[in-house]
Amino acid sequence: MTARHIVLAITGASGALYGLRLTEELLRSGIRVTLLISRCGFTVLREECGLDWEGAPEAVTEKAWDYFAAAISMGRDETVFEPVISYYAEDDFIAPVASGSSAPDAMVVAPCSMGSLARIAAGLSGTLLERTADCMHKEGRPLLLVPRETPLSAIHLENMLKLARLGVRIVPAMPGFYGKPETMDDLVDFMVGKVLDQLGVEHLLFQRWGV
Repeated sequence: MTARHIVLAITGASGALYGLRLTEELLRSGIRVTLLISRCGFTVLREECGLDWEGAPEAVTEKAWDYFAAAISMGRDETVFEPVISYYAEDDFIAPVASGSSAPDAMVVAPCSMGSLARIAAGLSGTLLERTADCMHKEGRPLLLVPRETPLSAIHLENMLKLARLGVRIVPAMPGFYGKPETMDDLVDFMVGKVLDQLGVEHLLFQRWGV
């Protein structure tokens, strides 16, 4: 059986760690991941996570492979993990994910900036990230956005409402505290778990209410 294929996009909103942690869990679940990173997304990865990934597609793919292989294999002695991950530049409109005939099973934008959200809501395709989101719309595939902004303006809210009415899942970066989080990782895991729930991917990242 062919492995599920999910596109994970990281934009310039604060919270790149959400995208990294989510990618890690998807790969751990045996899901093939295509990584898309906006120009500002590379800046946030560097400033917030200390990851200088910007460069040619081959170099970005290699750095991502090394990062996720190390993260997933950490503490494991019994298996050698080989993530199935690829990266395409934002101007690569001949990438497979740019075509509806090769649309992935789902796409997640985490974190999603208000600029990216607005362009997705307008159906623009100025970058590969936006074109892929447009493909998800027209092919009826799941599209999840993890917006990270505060406070929210009326424009932000109207764009999210428009997308929600079109079937896009809006999963804002609003971690819950009923599980009594003790670390920042606990808060990140809560949000990542909420996205995984929407994708139908099993996980044990947070304590469910009443369980």
